[in-house]
Amino acid sequence: MAQDNFSCVTEFILLGFSDAQELQFLIFTFFLLAYAMVLLGNLLIIVTVRTDPKLSSPMYFLLCNLSFIDICYTSVTIPRVLVARLSGHKAIVFEGCIAQLFFLHFMGSSEMFLLTVMAFDRYTAICRPLHYTAIMARGACWALVAACWVGGFIHSIVQTVLVLQLPFCGPNTIHSYFCDVPPVVLLACADTTLTEWLMASNSGLISLGCFLVLVASYMLILAKVRAHLSQGHWKALSTCASHVMAVTLLFTPCIFTYLRPAGTLPTSKYVCVIYTILSPMMNPLIYTLRSGEMKESMRRLWKPCRA
Repeated sequence: MAQDNFSCVTEFILLGFSDAQELQFLIFTFFLLAYAMVLLGNLLIIVTVRTDPKLSSPMYFLLCNLSFIDICYTSVTIPRVLVARLSGHKAIVFEGCIAQLFFLHFMGSSEMFLLTVMAFDRYTAICRPLHYTAIMARGACWALVAACWVGGFIHSIVQTVLVLQLPFCGPNTIHSYFCDVPPVVLLACADTTLTEWLMASNSGLISLGCFLVLVASYMLILAKVRAHLSQGHWKALSTCASHVMAVTLLFTPCIFTYLRPAGTLPTSKYVCVIYTILSPMMNPLIYTLRSGEMKESMRRLWKPCRA
């Protein structure tokens, strides 16, 4: 038994996208610009919401938390890629790989839970407007956000423990630009069938479950709007449209990646780009462009800076 749990791998090699020298500058530029957009866009949302008293509704409170998670989420992977491109050093120590895996799933699952809470917020605003203030009181919002973080932490702990109990004593090359559960599990020198199914049940069912809840909430909202075509309902539906775009961008590739054992199909690193980079990068654009209140608040914030 002791031999079965023995691991002699001290580091992993992250191959990234390509070794072709002519592509290195393009890859580095893409990641740098994407990270800059994530930081600037989400920081702008946080500053705008925090400084404008008019943006005190639960929707903007939740949006501010989503922006904070997106910053943390991308900071788990992109800075490591940029440093590796500059230094040419592709190795990551075993402990660093496990830490990256833990925080990636911690932030990622917390964002999924938060998006589900945001859908509940829109459902309450449209379908139960008279009770909205009572249901989405500030204390309830804080409790829901705290539950998202706790749920993300528990999910990530489970994933990390399942990886740590595996022995790694042979190959250490990861065909991706970050450490994630599927490519790391494939490197274990043991039968990982049960572990893969447990991980798929954990990550995959969380992704699918949240997605189904979101779809159900949108269907209820659509039914409500069709029955009551008031200006206020259409405004709320416009906000939901941006939510649908963000949800599709995040959940579709996650379901494809995690709702199956790691060995059934190769995990595409290009699919991973969608939910680790494009989704956090597009969230500020999706939410701000669909919100007149947010754009007006940003104009007021920008005017003193230019004066």
